[in-house]
Amino acid sequence: MKLIQTPFDLDLTLCCGQIFKWEKRGGWWYGIINDNPIKIRQLSKDLEFENASSDLIKNYFSLNDNLQEIKRKVVRDEYIKTVLKKLWGLRIIKQDPWECLISYICATYKNIAAIKSMLFNLSKKFGEKKSLDDFIMYSFPNPKKLQSAKESDLLKCGLGYRSKYVLKTARKILEPNSFFDELYQLPYSQAKKRLIQLPGVGPKVADCILLFSLEKTEAFPVDVWIKRVIINHYSDHFSKSFISKISQSRSISCLEYTKINEFGRSYFGEHAGYAQEYLFYFERMNLK
Repeated sequence: MKLIQTPFDLDLTLCCGQIFKWEKRGGWWYGIINDNPIKIRQLSKDLEFENASSDLIKNYFSLNDNLQEIKRKVVRDEYIKTVLKKLWGLRIIKQDPWECLISYICATYKNIAAIKSMLFNLSKKFGEKKSLDDFIMYSFPNPKKLQSAKESDLLKCGLGYRSKYVLKTARKILEPNSFFDELYQLPYSQAKKRLIQLPGVGPKVADCILLFSLEKTEAFPVDVWIKRVIINHYSDHFSKSFISKISQSRSISCLEYTKINEFGRSYFGEHAGYAQEYLFYFERMNLK
């Protein structure tokens, strides 16, 4: 049991769509961190967890991030102020970069239920079986497992056309630790350029990896939900023709992505990613 000394909401953090392999059973959340099965729950201001150290939990859930200071910096208007108040305690998880990379390649043009299904199948096929309290889980497959996989096996996991991207990317990153260590040290823009060179990684996938696993909190992923946020609450920052154009299209072009992304990073500043995740989840859940 650990007393939480900082604002934190475990349910919001694990439900907001940034990560896909945690399951809630009987009030406990079950997942795998560093190949170890973990269970955790929140009781008011207490966190109870098993099979993990306090330092691991603090780091994974970004409990050392100063959420009050982040709030002070991103609250630029009344709307984001309201959103933060409604979802207060949501934090950015520090995911394993390899798992995050492959997960978000799989996530392209899929809803969360479908993403979870793909990643479960992938982990069951290529990962290792783990159990805690008789709850069966599967670790995320390591790079060597996916590098030696057959595309037909990935297709059977439900990845569809993403299978070839996962396979090509896995085989392109021969030394994952050094690759991600280098990205961690690079500035946001340079790290993003490196990621976009990988098969299946576009601007949005790159921004998600940078935000959710490499601590680039200035990253501002843009999807249909963020597009709706822009149309409904930040249209005054764009030309009427631009808002009209993105309102009439279901997709987002590269130029449109760049324009919205640059606005988000400029407007919300160094912690734009936190603003993005709050805005994204608020809009997706239609929390009024």
